[in-house]
Amino acid sequence: MKLGLCAQVLYHLPWGEALSTARRLGCEAIELPVDARNPFLDLDEALAGGWRRIARDVRNAGLEISALSNHQEGQLLLGPHGADTDAVHAGDPEQKARYAALRLEQTAALAEHLEVGVVCGFTGCEEPSRWFPWPLADGYERMGTKYRDRLLPVLDAFSRHGIRFAHECHPKQFAYNLETARLALELLDGHPAFAFNFDPANLMLADMSPVVFVAELGARIAHVHAKDGERVAHQIARSGLLAHGPWDRRDRGFRFRIPGWGDLDWKKLITELRLAGYDGVLAIEHEDPTVGRLEGLQKALDHLAPLVLRDPPESPWW
Repeated sequence: MKLGLCAQVLYHLPWGEALSTARRLGCEAIELPVDARNPFLDLDEALAGGWRRIARDVRNAGLEISALSNHQEGQLLLGPHGADTDAVHAGDPEQKARYAALRLEQTAALAEHLEVGVVCGFTGCEEPSRWFPWPLADGYERMGTKYRDRLLPVLDAFSRHGIRFAHECHPKQFAYNLETARLALELLDGHPAFAFNFDPANLMLADMSPVVFVAELGARIAHVHAKDGERVAHQIARSGLLAHGPWDRRDRGFRFRIPGWGDLDWKKLITELRLAGYDGVLAIEHEDPTVGRLEGLQKALDHLAPLVLRDPPESPWW
């Protein structure tokens, strides 16, 4: 395994400085977002030949690209398609869905140029509140047909490029927990291009076990976000785990944390990832509202560095 980061935390820096900072802090890899609002690269320009400069810059910084990502635009494949997502792409539901499919396929094409085997992202959900069986008792099941019809052509395109799409289970996604992740695999007929970008904190947010997810679906994990979560007991009594509002609300019952500062047992999780055959990058996604960008990255790296297993296991010698 290797340690890396998700590039969003360095958006305040120029491209070259962001890469050198990641390496200076101790990262070996970087996950690069390609949605239209990222400040580091333009997807169309990259496909027109700019990918060579991207590859050269990353290589010269002593890094590798662990994955490309396109969460914001991928969200529009299933929605929601109202005014909430107009900032990503304005249009009617069909226009938004077509835009999402195009941008995801373009991301796969760029990944092929860069020889990066994984694209992480979202696929959205038409109406996330349908987890609650009122007013439409079978509302969640009804969304499955659209999920299959919209995502299968995208996955076929990924296969043609030799790239896997790693869906990130997360609130506002059709596949957001272990049950719906299994449902997604079933609806997609176990498509070989479909995998998971495993983010343990997203599961903790809904009170699920990240270790159990790895134990059951570890063979489908293509990328990992190293992000911790904290259940704030004295605030859960007020807001529960699913409070609304900004992430830096002090009175939230749950907050994202840097690794080592939340409730996750990283030794157990890394062990389970190894047993599942994962030997890729742990990309730190710093979304901790209690600590600054660079200090948080450094403390996360310092916590994980001694825990990362680099040598392959050996046959029992005892």
